Amino acid sequence: MADARYTQDLEMPGAFEGETVSRRRFMTGTVHAAGAVAAASFTLPVLGFAAGPVFDRQSALWQDIGPLSDFVETTYKPVVITISPGIGVAGESLAYVRRHDEAIDGPPIDKYDHMVAISDRCAHVGCPVRYVSAAESFVCPCHGGVYDFQGIRTGGPPPRPLDRFYTLIEDDRVLLGPRYSVNNELRRFSPRDPGEPLDGIGQFLYPARFSTAPAPPGAKP
Repeated sequence: MADARYTQDLEMPGAFEGETVSRRRFMTGTVHAAGAVAAASFTLPVLGFAAGPVFDRQSALWQDIGPLSDFVETTYKPVVITISPGIGVAGESLAYVRRHDEAIDGPPIDKYDHMVAISDRCAHVGCPVRYVSAAESFVCPCHGGVYDFQGIRTGGPPPRPLDRFYTLIEDDRVLLGPRYSVNNELRRFSPRDPGEPLDGIGQFLYPARFSTAPAPPGAKP
């Protein structure tokens, strides 16, 4: 009896001749399959979002943004950069770039610090800021955030300075690399999201998440 093929042979209630799978078992299997599909529909996107940056690390390349002669110490030059390859204009952003000025910035920390490249994204909610050369300041039009010549917040709601990009100089060409965040002392940290402070307890309350690119040495987690 244990090897019986038909439900009728197993004397199941409601069985009929020629039936190999009971209606109860069929419906139970159907419900389980539907549940698995439903679970996958919201689980897989979450896993993809979490794992995506790990694979995106491979696509992060240093970008040539022009000859060294294009940049000076006294003002910033806006440069269009690609932050998300493969999606056209939607993946572009703006960096404000100048030469490192020891009188203002102190001695370069390392080879990635001979240029200053500042992100145009406000550290409050990510609105684009603009550099006002007459005031030597960065201004955010959304909520009144103001930053000084080094990108350090001087007014408004932003919780930290503007983010920066690593830079290199090779064969008199300026290369722009991964983004990183800084605190009010301009110490480097792995990239943080807008609204996350990095001074005092803030650096512990908002730990680093997976970056979209491997950061060169010098950035703290």
